[in-house]
Amino acid sequence: MKQIIIFLLVVILLIISYGQYTKYKRFTPPEYEYQLNQDIDLNYHDRSFLLDYYESVEGLNGFVITQWSANNIDVRNPEDDDKATQASVSEYSKKLGLVKYHEDQLVKSKRLKESGLANSEIKLLEEQGATLEQHLKLQNDKRILTIFNNNIDQLKMGKQSAFVYELQKLLVKKGYDIPLDGVYKVITKDAIMAFEEKNKLFPDGDIDQITLEALLE
Repeated sequence: MKQIIIFLLVVILLIISYGQYTKYKRFTPPEYEYQLNQDIDLNYHDRSFLLDYYESVEGLNGFVITQWSANNIDVRNPEDDDKATQASVSEYSKKLGLVKYHEDQLVKSKRLKESGLANSEIKLLEEQGATLEQHLKLQNDKRILTIFNNNIDQLKMGKQSAFVYELQKLLVKKGYDIPLDGVYKVITKDAIMAFEEKNKLFPDGDIDQITLEALLE
C-alpha cells in the first residue's frame, strides 16, 4: 500500500513538474519570441522603414512576455475569455499586424531585386502602387515609343527595322497572323488597318502615335 502511495505521489509530482516546465519553455527565448525574417531586403531604400521593422518585432516580443509575467496572459494561446484577456489579445493582433506589414514589404523588395530592379525602381513601384508586371510593361511601352519616334520618317514599304519587328509582335499579340520578320510589307499594313477599323481609329493602315498607344494597351 505504501509503495502505491509513493508511486502515485511520484506520478503527480512528475505531472506538475512537466506542466511547470512547459510553461517555462513557452516563455523562454526562443520559444516566445517572434523570429526576424531572414529573407528581407537589408538594403531597403528607406532605412527608417527597416528600423521600424526591427522595433516592431522588439515591441511585439516585449508585449508577449510582459503580458505573461505581469498578467499571466498568454496572448498567443489565451486560456481565458475575460475582458482583460480580450484587450491583450486585440493589442497583440495589432502589433503582429504591424510586424507583418513591414515584413511583407521588405520581403517583396528583396524579390524585386532578385528580378533585377534597383532601389529607385522599387521606390517608384511603391509610389505608383504598381506590380512588377505593370512596371515591366510600362518600361517596354516607353522603349517602343522611343523607337517609333526615332524611326517615324523611315517607316516605308519594304523597309526593315527594329520598330517594325516590335510592331509586328504587338499585332501578333492582338491575334493577327503575320510574319515576324521586321519588314514593313503589305501584310503588316493590312493588319494595322484591320486593327484601326476594329478600334474605331482612322483606318489608313499607317502607324501613328494614337494607333501605337492603342496597340500597347
